[in-house]
Amino acid sequence: MKVGVLTGGGDCPGLNAVIRSVVRKGVQEYGFEFVGLRDGWLGALQGNVVPLDVAGVRGILPRGGTILGSSRTNPLKHEDGVRRIQDTLAAHQVDALVVIGGEDTLGVATELSRQGVDLVGVPKTIDNDVAGTDYTFGFDTAVGIATEAIDRLHTTAESHMRTLVVEVMGRHSGWIALHAGVAGGANVILIPERPFDIEQVCAWVKNRFKIHYAPIVVTAEGATPKEGQMILKDQSLDEYGHVRLSGIGEWLAQEIEARTGTDARTTVLGHVQRGGTPSPFDRWLATRFGLHAVDAVKDGDFGTMVALRGTEIVRIPLAETRERTKQVDPSLYDEFGVFFG
Repeated sequence: MKVGVLTGGGDCPGLNAVIRSVVRKGVQEYGFEFVGLRDGWLGALQGNVVPLDVAGVRGILPRGGTILGSSRTNPLKHEDGVRRIQDTLAAHQVDALVVIGGEDTLGVATELSRQGVDLVGVPKTIDNDVAGTDYTFGFDTAVGIATEAIDRLHTTAESHMRTLVVEVMGRHSGWIALHAGVAGGANVILIPERPFDIEQVCAWVKNRFKIHYAPIVVTAEGATPKEGQMILKDQSLDEYGHVRLSGIGEWLAQEIEARTGTDARTTVLGHVQRGGTPSPFDRWLATRFGLHAVDAVKDGDFGTMVALRGTEIVRIPLAETRERTKQVDPSLYDEFGVFFG
């Protein structure tokens, strides 16, 4: 059996661990042959296929990014996209795919599965917003990076007695902001699931200054004020129709300065959150996902996604992941309200 592997969407710590795991078990236990599709769905459209073997995946476990490359290409937006992918698979005699990606990449996989392509999905995103799995790999690394940044910013905030606003990733879900904000001792945490009151934010900021501490405000990029729309620097869209978010941190700093009469600065962590070597937990989870994904291929259990439920890896229908985006439960957010202000 020949199996194709592709990584789609934003790069993410742990992708190489999945590739390594899939290939090692598939070759050594099942005798599968592997190829990689370069640059996600773009390679599938263009027929850009490269061989994958055990020697080729040695040493990649601690490496960030993906040795196969990635892109945000949406083949469903390209003329004859599904047929072109089917032609690529047929031309290279690929019997099944392991698709490693987030909500957009897996959305395409779901449609391809409906149209007869044999595949298994592996959830990947630093945002932790793929439905059906407790955690996605990449999230733990991103939270660790953001927490370290917040820890460092505390000292400069206190030295200058100014508010520091830290903007982290999170388009529709505030998992990174909440986890890193709590771990880093932030005084305000803003998430997309809970539109915020700028006056309340400024009141929390003032409270910190009253006791001679400099505030740290952590905001997800998708957080929005109650009275306005999402704050954007760039109105352009990617192939999945998503705006390229950024700007809420800068807007918050300006509003805090104007409303409190105190200094405020912004740090946008951006792509640094998903760069570099994966954390031990992400290597562990990505490796388990890969092992179970290739088992699903061996069992012919296509149209499924591997997922973490508690400590177990299970398989769920890909279609179930498309019903919703996994968001922060309001009660979980409210647990930490005592630390605000």
